[in-house]
Amino acid sequence: MTENTPDRARTRFPGISSRAYEHPADRSALVALRSLSGFDVVLRKLSGLFNERAFRLHFLAGSVRAGEGQFRHLYDMTRDACYILDLAEVPEVYVKQDPAPNAMALGSDRPFIVVNTGLLDLLDEEELRAVIGHEVGHILSGHAVYQTMMQILLSLGARLAWLPLGNIAIGGIIIGLKEWFRKAELSADRAGLLAGQDLEASKRVLMKLAGGTRLHEMSTEAFLEQAREYDAAGDVRDGLLKFLNLLPQSHPEVVVRFAEIDRWAREGDYQRILAGEYPRRAEDGEASVTDEMRNAAQAYKESWERTADPFIGKVRGAADAAADVAAGIFDRVNRRRDGGTTTAN
Repeated sequence: MTENTPDRARTRFPGISSRAYEHPADRSALVALRSLSGFDVVLRKLSGLFNERAFRLHFLAGSVRAGEGQFRHLYDMTRDACYILDLAEVPEVYVKQDPAPNAMALGSDRPFIVVNTGLLDLLDEEELRAVIGHEVGHILSGHAVYQTMMQILLSLGARLAWLPLGNIAIGGIIIGLKEWFRKAELSADRAGLLAGQDLEASKRVLMKLAGGTRLHEMSTEAFLEQAREYDAAGDVRDGLLKFLNLLPQSHPEVVVRFAEIDRWAREGDYQRILAGEYPRRAEDGEASVTDEMRNAAQAYKESWERTADPFIGKVRGAADAAADVAAGIFDRVNRRRDGGTTTAN
């Protein structure tokens, strides 16, 4: 049961759709996947290569499961997050002895959360609440679906490495999936803010991930300025190096996440959701793939226009043209398929 009383008054979001907080690029991909009839069934069969039960047994055997008698504060915090985001089934939470500050959501049939002790040692209660909300957001969005896809493709890539161009083709798909992963992390950061409803705590999480516990040595304004400096890095060579550094990563750079959550809260979407203006889960079937693809293309255009990165400035025209072409292709495909607007099932 998700019914629980949070430790302070927080706004609850009955029936909220994950579309409310998802980054447009993440949301468009998820809406497209949900529109594919039978996709989840096929994926579950493929995910047999990576047995979800084996993962759960691994953590059950070697970690500590939070509950009434163990890590009670973490257990309550997870119930709170599910109550606020209206997730019907509270996922199990395991605490793993690992000094690396990390948390993750695993599984698709019965998702569960793993929190490393390094993260518990690093964060205070409100910061930890934002992290738990982040992981609940991953579960509500169904991000485990394409995490499974990534694992399958990595395995396939290893098997095809000996074939001429085989691994290159898989590698190109993985690069695209990692870009999706990075946008999913921005989505989950927003879910964490909605669950905790403490913007400063969400910011502190990212500052601590970058600089450790010594918050008295850090400043939110200086860190935001650092994000601006990273965005506007020196010349085209620096912009290209940033791009190459990011390609293998599954998460955006910390300063980028900091700037994004600050912007999302400041530009009004966060406040509108708090006021009750958000899409409902019951309306997910009406979501248009074409509209979401256009929203994603527009989001990329806006980010390219905001950035001071000289490398993006050089390629902006080509990127804008590519986004327009992609939107046009989806329009034509949808018209051929059903003569109207495509909706998610």
